[in-house]
Amino acid sequence: MTKLLALYLFLAVVLSAPLSHAGSAVSTGAKVLYQSDFAELRGKRVGLVTNHTAMVDGTHLIDLMHARGVQLVAVFAPEHGLRGLQEDGAPIGDGIDQQTGVRVYSLYGKVKKPTPEMLRGIDLLLFDIQSLGTRFYTYISTMGLAMQAASEAHVPFVVLDRPNPLGGEHFAGPVLEKACCSFVGEYPIPVDHGLTIGELALMIKGEQMLPGLEDLDLRVIRMEGWQRWMLWPETGLEWVRTSPNIPDFETALLYSGICFFEGTAASVGRGTHEPFKLVGFPGIDAVKLAERLNDKHLPGVRFESALFTPRSIPGMSSNPKFQDQEIAGVRIFITNPHAYRPVTTGIHLLCTLYGMLSKDERVSFFRQSGFDELAGTTSLRRSIEEETTPEEIVSGWTKGVDRFMDKRGKYLLY
Repeated sequence: MTKLLALYLFLAVVLSAPLSHAGSAVSTGAKVLYQSDFAELRGKRVGLVTNHTAMVDGTHLIDLMHARGVQLVAVFAPEHGLRGLQEDGAPIGDGIDQQTGVRVYSLYGKVKKPTPEMLRGIDLLLFDIQSLGTRFYTYISTMGLAMQAASEAHVPFVVLDRPNPLGGEHFAGPVLEKACCSFVGEYPIPVDHGLTIGELALMIKGEQMLPGLEDLDLRVIRMEGWQRWMLWPETGLEWVRTSPNIPDFETALLYSGICFFEGTAASVGRGTHEPFKLVGFPGIDAVKLAERLNDKHLPGVRFESALFTPRSIPGMSSNPKFQDQEIAGVRIFITNPHAYRPVTTGIHLLCTLYGMLSKDERVSFFRQSGFDELAGTTSLRRSIEEETTPEEIVSGWTKGVDRFMDKRGKYLLY
């Protein structure tokens, strides 16, 4: 009887233990490739598009490839650089990986697409970068241009799949219009697209979102254990700061709705250690702003009035808006990640803050080209200026999202 009781207690402890204690629920494509002893890469000269996020159980993919004798001949680094230490928008130079001696080419400087010279002697181009599931995070633009370059060079392109941190069941925001295409918006997809990086690569090719991909030999090494309902915490994977101002999952979840403010005169908390968790504007009534937002009872979120002073923080934000000036605004707290709707919340915050500005402040609030590129459309800015309600704005993108949903089904891997 004592042995049975002990067995029962042991099983109860094991079955109730959280995923983070039991190990990762998900094996990324990189880990699957590693566990195969890099079978896909044997006998090939490999180029790797990657950055600091390409981790496998605490070890970088480059180091694992080097240790297992994979012939890595070139590395290509996106915005923020191979180590992810450069601020957003800062040009990145070429270099050498000190651990392996491999040449590192920048794809965020003079060129954003691998040149034929860079790809000379490469038999296969591998892609492994953790993205955020958001259209304007530039890593997916880098992926598309690398796919184009591989196609032109007749080199196979292999994507090591990673989770969408926002899950695979959430999609929102206006679908990008061709006139607003830029490096922060290459594809006609919603702001939150609900695809993994591998699924997105398949859709970019299959829907001809970029020219010249018809003959691309595209493969995706799938994850194991990932399910579409999972947000990042359910994967059991350790969060790696994807860029200097995305230090944790909560910031990643806020990002797609708050990033719109980057195209305005308002602050998103750059120059503090809470980027995208703070939104502010000089002279705003912070208490009233928080009250108006909380009165909306938006799901999964609450707001508190806040005062903050952006400072120069090298490596995060050297020259933030309103540097050394105290500004008022709100601090955003996610209370239920699964209920929270990032883009919808961002629209409510935009409309509410804009409605509290004076006529003179409204004139210079939007940085027109920058905001429209982030939104992927000119209609969002015009709607806010015309004081269209947030509910009407959100309902306005429904048809575009529905058309996107009709197309995406054939590219889903999970």
